[in-house]
Amino acid sequence: MSLRRKSFLQALASLPLWALHSQSHAAQSGETAPRFRLVIPANAGGGWDLTGRAIGKALVASGAAAEVIYENRGGAAGTIGLAQFAKGYRGDPNALMVMGSVMLGGIITGRPPVGLDQVRPLARLTNEFNVFVLPPNSPYKNMAEVLRQFRNDPGSIKWGGGSRGSTEHIAVHMIAKAMEVPPQRINYVPFRGGGEAAAAVMGGYLTVGGSGFSEFLPHITQRRMRAVAVTSSARLPGTDAPTLTELGVEVVIGNWRGVCAPAGLEPAELKTLTEAIQAALLSADWQASLLRNQWLPDPLVGAPFEAFVAKEFESLREVLLKAGLA
Repeated sequence: MSLRRKSFLQALASLPLWALHSQSHAAQSGETAPRFRLVIPANAGGGWDLTGRAIGKALVASGAAAEVIYENRGGAAGTIGLAQFAKGYRGDPNALMVMGSVMLGGIITGRPPVGLDQVRPLARLTNEFNVFVLPPNSPYKNMAEVLRQFRNDPGSIKWGGGSRGSTEHIAVHMIAKAMEVPPQRINYVPFRGGGEAAAAVMGGYLTVGGSGFSEFLPHITQRRMRAVAVTSSARLPGTDAPTLTELGVEVVIGNWRGVCAPAGLEPAELKTLTEAIQAALLSADWQASLLRNQWLPDPLVGAPFEAFVAKEFESLREVLLKAGLA
């Protein structure tokens, strides 16, 4: 049994029994499965888009949904989509939105008019680490050379990745802090999603690109970019890129993703949505998506997930304050 499969089963074992044995409310009552709207607070091609469409496909495959309609609302680390979701879908029992650590960072750094108190965190789905890549024609052979140049002339290294407050943006600031590079000398270009960042890397617009490993994996596999470092504590399957720790920079940061429901739902409606997500997570279709995208399964549902989000928000706020981003 692979470590990924084993970790998935261990995570499921920690869930409440009702979650493991329940089916969707529609299936129990003989009703027609609902039609969901799933808001993806990012443009097409990035990690949130991949996650949203994968969980939507699994909802349909599991029978928990008859259809899933996707709405991409990118920008500002997901907070534009958050505001539209909170305002447009309050009280809608068939609405979901993808969320994650990037959105928390966006709220902390951007201070949008809508916060997490306007939605209900429903379930954590996956965790993922970032990868830093170089264009195929980069003058740098590896990340060690990039870091050496970054220390000597910080502004000459043009970093790029997700929106301000994204995990790769935070990682760059953590690298700078570890190397005693002043944060104001960081040259970072934010993009609205992993797809745009990938295009910028392949076009040679950036010195170094950063994103979730799954977002860049197809381009790495096809040699359109070179993986040179990862933000995990150990090397990731599918690449021989060293960790930043191996390179002498003590930086480890992950990027979890999940889904939330709108505010204003009745307890029974929240329970039904949670059961639908659980049915999707147990489907063969979802497990195939985990393997295909090299995602680390990390399910956590209901009240424990809400508590996790609140704790993660405070922890991330502390990191961003120290990095000078909040």
